[in-house]
Amino acid sequence: MGVYHDEIPIKTKGEVDIIDLTDEIQRIVKKSTIMEGIACVFINGSTGAITTIEYEPGLLQDFPRALEKIAPKGITYAHHETWHDDNGHSHVRASLMSPSVSIPINEGKLLHGTWQQIVFVELDTRPRSRNIVVQLVGE
Repeated sequence: MGVYHDEIPIKTKGEVDIIDLTDEIQRIVKKSTIMEGIACVFINGSTGAITTIEYEPGLLQDFPRALEKIAPKGITYAHHETWHDDNGHSHVRASLMSPSVSIPINEGKLLHGTWQQIVFVELDTRPRSRNIVVQLVGE
């Protein structure tokens, strides 16, 4: 059993920028030579999330609207009183989502659905530079 580590540097445009990572993660799997195992994709930050989505224009519009209904931007959050940074909704949204996903690897390929892409969702209120951690375990 082996472990392989890599990172994907990205620059986001700011709030609810959705970036497709699928091809880059598959490239890392290929580079690793791991044929059977698990890929863990993780963001080490409290205002970003990793999830899966059908990466198509309609959902790229629907998803931000749904997040606005779940954790609206324009209301008062106690976090604002603590740090005065006006991104309490970003933290709530990230907490409701997840900082990581695990994807099986079979015969050197990620096992995801035809219409299922692995994405990073920027939830902070400003553009950010991020490093997406990709940890593979297998053989």
